[in-house]
Amino acid sequence: MILLQAKGLVKRYSGRTVVDNVSLTVNQGEIVGLLGRNGAGKTTAFRMIIGMVTPNGGRVTFDGVDVTHMPMYKRARRGMGYLSQEPSIFQRLTVRENIMAILELMPLPKATRNERCDHLLEQFGLTVQARQLARTLSGGERRKLEIARALVTNPTMMLLDEPFSGVDPIAVQDLQREIRALRDRGISILLTDHNVRETLSVTDRTYIIDSGKVLREGPPQDLVNDELVRSKDFSISIGAWYTFEAVITGGGVHSVYGVMVLTNIFGSYEFTTVTEEFRLG
Repeated sequence: MILLQAKGLVKRYSGRTVVDNVSLTVNQGEIVGLLGRNGAGKTTAFRMIIGMVTPNGGRVTFDGVDVTHMPMYKRARRGMGYLSQEPSIFQRLTVRENIMAILELMPLPKATRNERCDHLLEQFGLTVQARQLARTLSGGERRKLEIARALVTNPTMMLLDEPFSGVDPIAVQDLQREIRALRDRGISILLTDHNVRETLSVTDRTYIIDSGKVLREGPPQDLVNDELVRSKDFSISIGAWYTFEAVITGGGVHSVYGVMVLTNIFGSYEFTTVTEEFRLG
C-alpha cells in the first residue's frame, strides 16, 4: 500500500530547473532512500516532499490526501514526522526533559506521559543518560534522542534528512538498527544522505537523482551493478567499503545482496556468520 507519493515534482530557481519531473513512492512499512551527488537536486526534491520548499509543478500525496501546499505542522498532525539535518535538541535540558517537553503538549495523564517517556528512553538505549544534559551527548546519542522525540506524536512515517551525518561508524550501525526497528513496527521511512554505503545498507529501495531527474530506482543490490549508474561515476561512491552481514563458505558469500563467488581467496575454508567488508564496484 502506497503511503507517500510524489508525482512530477518540478522546481525552478531563476529560470534554472533544479528538479525536473521527479516521481517516487514510499509504501507502508518500507525504507526508501534518496541519493545523488551535490547539486543533483535530491535535497530540493526531499524538501518539497516535507513541505519546506513549494514546488513549481507536481503534487505530493500522503495517506491519500494532497499535501502539496500544506504547511509542515499540518503534515505532522497527519502523521508525517521529520528529522532535520541540523541539531534540534534542547541543549540546556536533560535527555528526559527533551522528550517530556513534547509529551507535555499532549492531552495525556501525567502517569501516561512518564510511562511513554520511560519507554522511549529504554527503546533507544538512553535510560542511563536520562538525567544528562543533552549538549553532552555524542553525535549518535543526539540522533537517537531526536528520533525518540519525533516518535512522541506516533507518526506513521518518518522523513530523515542526513541521519548519518556527523555520526561515528559504531553509532551509524546503532542508528541503522533503530531505523529497521521502526520499519518492523510498520513506520515508513524516507531518508536522504550523502553517505552512500550507509544508506544502501539500510534501504529496501533507493532512488538515484542526477541532473534533477530520477536516474534509477530499485533495491540496493540492483543499483550497485547498474551500468547506467556506473557510467555516471556513481561507482566512485558506491564502490566504497561496504559493511554487511554474510555467511562465507569456500564457494561464495551469501547475504541479502545475493551471492558473491570467491575464487582463490578463501580457498576451501568455511566461516560462520560474520560481518565482513567487501569492495563493490
